[in-house]
Amino acid sequence: MTSIEPPEGTERAAEPLRYLFALADAGGTVPPELGVARRLVRRGHRVTVLADTRLVDQVRAAGGDFLPWSAPPTAEFRDWELRTPMSLARGMANHMMVGPAPAQAEDTVAAIEALRPDLVLGSFATLGAMVAAEARSVPFDLLIANVYLIPAEGMPPFGTGMSPARGPIGRLRDRVIFAASGRLFDRYTLAGINALRAVYSLEPVETTWDQLKRARRHLILTSWSFDFPARIPDNARYVGPILDDPAWAANEAWTPPPGDQPLVLVAMSSTFQNHVACMQRIADALGTLPVRGLVTTGPAVRPDEIRAPANVTVTASAPHQAVLREAALVVTHGGHGSVIKALAAGLPLVILPHGRDQADNATRVTTRGAGITVSRRSKAAKIAAAVGEVLGDPAYRRAAESLGEVVARDANGQALLEELEHLTAATPRRAGGAG
Repeated sequence: MTSIEPPEGTERAAEPLRYLFALADAGGTVPPELGVARRLVRRGHRVTVLADTRLVDQVRAAGGDFLPWSAPPTAEFRDWELRTPMSLARGMANHMMVGPAPAQAEDTVAAIEALRPDLVLGSFATLGAMVAAEARSVPFDLLIANVYLIPAEGMPPFGTGMSPARGPIGRLRDRVIFAASGRLFDRYTLAGINALRAVYSLEPVETTWDQLKRARRHLILTSWSFDFPARIPDNARYVGPILDDPAWAANEAWTPPPGDQPLVLVAMSSTFQNHVACMQRIADALGTLPVRGLVTTGPAVRPDEIRAPANVTVTASAPHQAVLREAALVVTHGGHGSVIKALAAGLPLVILPHGRDQADNATRVTTRGAGITVSRRSKAAKIAAAVGEVLGDPAYRRAAESLGEVVARDANGQALLEELEHLTAATPRRAGGAG
C-alpha cells in the first residue's frame, strides 16, 4: 500500500518570508488550504490567516497567527436547495463572492499595511482579498483545492461531470457551455467586482474569470495525474494534493473494529448537503454485506441520526489516514479531499455525487477504472451491489493503486514549496494530466 503520510518539511527555509492567507470557510477546501499554511510554518516562515472566527482553532493548530474577518461569519450556504443554474450562480455571488468582497478588501488592506506580506494567498471565493492585494501591489496566489476549474482548452466544463471532449462536436460542446456559464456568472458577479475595483482605483475587468487570472499563480492542489489534460494558463501549476486530515479529526484515537472482513470507510461531506438519508441507505447497504463498515459523519451530522446495523460503526470522526491503511474500499460523496486520499492509499471508490465538484471527481475516478458512480438517490440494494462489485473485482484495486502511486508521489513532492518560496523564479509548468 502506498504511504500517505504528509511530508514533515521541518528543514528551515534559507530566508523566512511573510505570507498572508485570506480564506473562505468552504468546508472541504479548508484542510488543504491550512495544510499549505502548516508547511510554510514548518519551514520557518511567518504565516497569518484571515478567516471566519469559526476557523480559529484550525488556524492555530496549523501554527498560523489568526486574524478574523470583521464581518460576522456568514450563514450556511444551502446550495443543495438551489435547483437551477441561475439560482446557484446568484447564491454563490451573494453568499460567497461579491457579497463579502467589500469587507474582505478592507480587512486585507489593513492586514497588508500592518504585516507587509511578501505574498497573499486567497481561496477561490475571496475576491475582495484579490482586489486589495492588487491595489497595494502585493502579489497574490489563488489556491485551488480541486481539479482545475477555470475554463481551459481540453478541460471539461467544471461542475458538469463530463468527460473530455472528443472531436469537433465535443469541442463545440465545451465552447458553448463555457460561454453560457461565463455569461451567467458575470451576470451576478461582474458589476460588483468592478464596483469594488473602482473603489481602489483599479481598471475594470471584462469577465469574472479575468479577475482570477490576475493572480501571480494558480496553485492547483491536486495531482496532474488525477486531472484531465488541458491547455492551462502559463501561471497555473499542479503542486500536488494536501492529504492532511482536518484538525477536528487528525488526533482522534481509533481502533479497527474486530473481525477480518473487508473494512469499508464511508466518508461523506464535512458540510451539510442534505445527505442524511443517503448516508442511512449506505449504512443499510453495508449491513447486508460481509464487511466491517465505518461511517464518519463529520461535524455536519450527528452520529445518532444514523441507525447502524450490527456490522457498522458510526462515529463523528476518525483519523482517515489511519483508517485508510486498514480499509479495502471508500464510499463517498466525491469531494476532492476524500477521493484523493483514497487514491493515494491505493483504494478504489464507490461515489454518490451530491453537487459542487463531486461529479467531476467521480468522472476522473471512473474514467481510470478506479471505482463506480451511483446516484445519491439509489436504494440500499443498488449501493450494496456497487460495493460488492468493486470489492469482488481486483481490477478496481489495481487501477486505484496505479493512479494512487503518482498521486502520493506528488503529495510528497516539493513543487508547492518551490513555488511559494521562489517568488520571482520562473518555475517550468507541468502541462496537463494523465489520460
